[in-house]
Amino acid sequence: MTFKHRPIIDTIPAYKQGKPAPAVAGQRSFKISSNENPYPPLPSVQKAIEDRALDRINRYPDMRGWDVVQRLAKDYGVEPENVVLGCGSTEVITQLVTLLAGPGDEVVYPWRSFEAYPIIVAGAGATSVQIPNRPDGGHDIDAMIAALNDHTRLVIVNNPNNPTASSVRDDEARRLMKAVPSDVTVLFDEAYFQFNNDPSTSVAMDLFREYPNIVVAHTFSKAYGLAGLRIGYGIAQPDVVEGMRKVSLPFGVTQTAQVAALVSLDAKDELMDRVRKIIAERDRVVAALKAQGWDFPEPYANFFWLPLGAKTEEAAARFTAAGLSTRVFEGEGIRISVGEVEANDKVIEVCQSLKSDGIA
Repeated sequence: MTFKHRPIIDTIPAYKQGKPAPAVAGQRSFKISSNENPYPPLPSVQKAIEDRALDRINRYPDMRGWDVVQRLAKDYGVEPENVVLGCGSTEVITQLVTLLAGPGDEVVYPWRSFEAYPIIVAGAGATSVQIPNRPDGGHDIDAMIAALNDHTRLVIVNNPNNPTASSVRDDEARRLMKAVPSDVTVLFDEAYFQFNNDPSTSVAMDLFREYPNIVVAHTFSKAYGLAGLRIGYGIAQPDVVEGMRKVSLPFGVTQTAQVAALVSLDAKDELMDRVRKIIAERDRVVAALKAQGWDFPEPYANFFWLPLGAKTEEAAARFTAAGLSTRVFEGEGIRISVGEVEANDKVIEVCQSLKSDGIA
């Protein structure tokens, strides 16, 4: 069908969801393609949803999410006016880009990075300025600084970076902030910050207290294991939050998500114990692969990156045959999420076969 529409839409790549676990006869399969938490929701979260949300599905949720907003403000030592909710941190980022950028404006971000960035920027009618990562998968801060100009409306820092799992050091982030004009916003997208145990990492909330032009995006999808409920949040100056709320999806964060988020915050210690277990599994897998002779960026998230270049598709087929769905970036590499212990054992086995057969 031929229909009139915005030409820029034709340039937007469709977002590809991580593939489900492949069906392989005679063996258990695992989905390790979407950086999801392998643990099921806590019993306390499930009970709270049953007791406080199911009987309210016929009613609209509190659009401001006031209970969650107030709780987050208290936990972070900011005012409620500094907090905005969204349908996952992806919607928070979409709010910010929509607020700041349009035709003729530029958004600077590392690449390869989160696949939604170019989609969100193009959807707003703005121009992406993609800065290639360093060979170690990290942000090229000097190149990001060099890309700044009068058209720049937003700079995105993804820490740890998805899909390379590389961490942004505090000194790098500070060098960037000193170079960015005070009227240009810098977004620190920290969807995986709970898994980042790099001692030199940048902590966005520390910088937020020093630089008023920072926005911090966090999510309940990863460490808290609420990916299916879609709730994230941003922390910014009150006028920025007000602007973001104007372009937000009305009633986008459901009552179920809000209830689950509140109970998850109450169970933070229990959930962080799960995070520590995931980090331990990540480190176990990484150590095994390094012993096999693999060379890849040191990961600081609940996933790691195998830069396979032209052999990416051949390697991906091996994972699929073993009952593992991974995130494949054609001609570049594979992102592998840390999953159940059995899934991680399979990853180690497949990587050994790839190494033995000269595919790595």
